[in-house]
Amino acid sequence: MENKLSILVVGSGGREFAVAKKFKESPLVEEVYCAPGNSGMQTIGVKNVNLNEMDLDGLLAFAQEHHISWTFVGPENVLCAGIVDKFTKAGQKIFGPNQRAAQLEGSKEYALKFMDKYKVPTAMHETFDSPQECIAGLKNFSYPVVIKEDGLAGGKGVTIASDEEVAQKTIRAMFSGGQKKLVLEECLVGPEYSMFVVVSEDQYRILPMAQDHKRVGDGDQGPNTGGMGSYCPLPQLSKHDRQEMIEKIVKPTIQGLIAGQYHYHGVLYIGLMMTSSGPKVIEYNVRLGDPETQVVLPKMKTDFAQLVDAAINEDVMPEIEENNKAILGVVLCAEGYPKNPMQIKLGKLPQSDKVYIDYASVSGDLSNLQNNSGRILMVISESEDLKRSQTNVYEYLNSLNIPHTFYRYDIGDKALKV
Repeated sequence: MENKLSILVVGSGGREFAVAKKFKESPLVEEVYCAPGNSGMQTIGVKNVNLNEMDLDGLLAFAQEHHISWTFVGPENVLCAGIVDKFTKAGQKIFGPNQRAAQLEGSKEYALKFMDKYKVPTAMHETFDSPQECIAGLKNFSYPVVIKEDGLAGGKGVTIASDEEVAQKTIRAMFSGGQKKLVLEECLVGPEYSMFVVVSEDQYRILPMAQDHKRVGDGDQGPNTGGMGSYCPLPQLSKHDRQEMIEKIVKPTIQGLIAGQYHYHGVLYIGLMMTSSGPKVIEYNVRLGDPETQVVLPKMKTDFAQLVDAAINEDVMPEIEENNKAILGVVLCAEGYPKNPMQIKLGKLPQSDKVYIDYASVSGDLSNLQNNSGRILMVISESEDLKRSQTNVYEYLNSLNIPHTFYRYDIGDKALKV
């Protein structure tokens, strides 16, 4: 690589903050821009670009005018809108799957058909086009039953119905809310994990694995969210189980992408569950996870910019090396999240040498920040063991006392109680 890289990151959340920060740490990188970014980006020397993430024409023009080496796309809605196809057609390098491949996240039905075709293990499932058919189809499932909206829902389009009454009510509400299709699935039982695979055609590299916490409340209670906290590595996951995930899920998925001529360049995020009958896919996503990215990237010794650059250019990707750190992060949320988050003023946040902050939904001056949506920021600690990292994070969060905010108190417990 003769010239240093100038990179554009698309998105505004904690995931994009963590990605931009990791790129900035690379000796291969000259400049990192983020569109639209957030007010916290200034703490890591990243330049915000005042463009909406869905302004595909504006983003392309910016990349061309500023001689961007390549663009990294964070959010799924931008990928599903076809940003990769647009950039590629214009001769502009970009990292992410094309619009056809993005359907693996954009449509649950599409993803399930892919899994069935390429024999990737998943839950028993059926798709329905009307509330009447869907309610009639409940007889084929036992309770609890999983009800999923077919399209993008920001991680919130899934309901686990405990009985027929809840199921019927949920089905009617989802269809009346504008959904064209719903998927019914058997409710799998077991621990859930996040696996991130950087894919470049037939090459792939598996990043450190993490565990997300999707439910809003302690003990996995309450509705689904975008994610309330995560940690990496996973001491409770054996090498045997991880290898089984690779053999039964990653390899047939990659073979399916090749056989289906998807020309996949990007991150494939596999949400999976370790059941009594082996690993099964819960969902495919076509980008990095939020909040897992914020704990996965710090676990990597490998230069992430070098990895992505090789994937884009179809060079040999470097092997993934991990450090010895245990990383844990907890999301600070606005009261009312995930339904109706309040707008609150955070003020100036105290400095700490034991934790750092990955900013997400914040705007305003650093001394007087306010939130734009429910998940505000993530408090993260890196240390020699998970318990120490957990203690550091909760000591800091407990000292904040910001009115109308909340967080889960049990992030990391699943690993520490093994």
